[in-house]
Amino acid sequence: MIKTVLQLVGCLWLAAPLSSIAAEPQPWPIHPVRIIVPFAPGGPDVTARIVAQDLSSRLGVQFIVENKPGANGIIGADAVAKAAPDGYTLMVTSTSVAINASVYKTLPYDPLRSFTPIVALASVEGLLFTVNADNPARTLAEFITWARSGQKVSYGSPGHGNQIHVASALFESLTHLGMVHVPYKGAGPAVAALVSGEVQMLLVTPPLSLPYIRSGRLRALAYTHAKRASFLPDVPTMAEAGFPGFEIDGGWFGLFGPAGLPADIVDKLNRAVHDAIATPTVRERIVALGLDPEGGPASTFRAQYEGDIARYRELVRQAHVEPQ
Repeated sequence: MIKTVLQLVGCLWLAAPLSSIAAEPQPWPIHPVRIIVPFAPGGPDVTARIVAQDLSSRLGVQFIVENKPGANGIIGADAVAKAAPDGYTLMVTSTSVAINASVYKTLPYDPLRSFTPIVALASVEGLLFTVNADNPARTLAEFITWARSGQKVSYGSPGHGNQIHVASALFESLTHLGMVHVPYKGAGPAVAALVSGEVQMLLVTPPLSLPYIRSGRLRALAYTHAKRASFLPDVPTMAEAGFPGFEIDGGWFGLFGPAGLPADIVDKLNRAVHDAIATPTVRERIVALGLDPEGGPASTFRAQYEGDIARYRELVRQAHVEPQ
């Protein structure tokens, strides 16, 4: 009897370390990671796919980019905000996630508390003021004259409240052209609408418009950065075109996770993305889109994100964009 009890105790003692080891969490990641892009194809997903391809080989699991458009990025962002903070649901989005705090009366998530900023992927120096190639205007002044000649003018955007909408509304508030805002489910569809003539002007990021400008289907009249773009040196700045002080950056694309994402996962992702962006092939692909590769510490991106929430609140007020 005593021998049997001792044998049982010995078995339990031997089994204890095994059960303890089995209970230890395995290092992240061990299965595919989903990256939600809350816009239609042709926006932040282009950069997301470039980085995801590198991360897949770098971290040994597949990083899958999924477009989940709607409501200026709110639907996709809400899905990420409500996801488990385990590193398997991430988001690549644009500055719109910061602007939405000012242009929507209620959101299904808290812009400051529902997300973990991880790293900035890329930024855009400015927006291009573009028109359809059939438009007679060759300069911004000519466009204004044309618009005031009795034309019905509408402008597109990727949705209510993003930086493209805010910049366009600011231009409208300065010129009083009576332009009508036509929101789309992403920047890609908005560009397609301009190419087809469905809208008459669009302030848009270079990555989306450059292929059409170079093919002659769109024409750039001005650039919203303080300096001319190196890739379109003949296009004047807004200041040179007669609007001094009209300087609006094109925003950024950044990687986020849900609130509560463990610090070790944030650090691992930040380092992996930083290394990916430093890779010549990845960097060249991003630059070829007209973007500036970013990177940097998670704390820097968090400060930038929180600062943009406050900065765009003032721009929204100046542009007279009514919260919905």
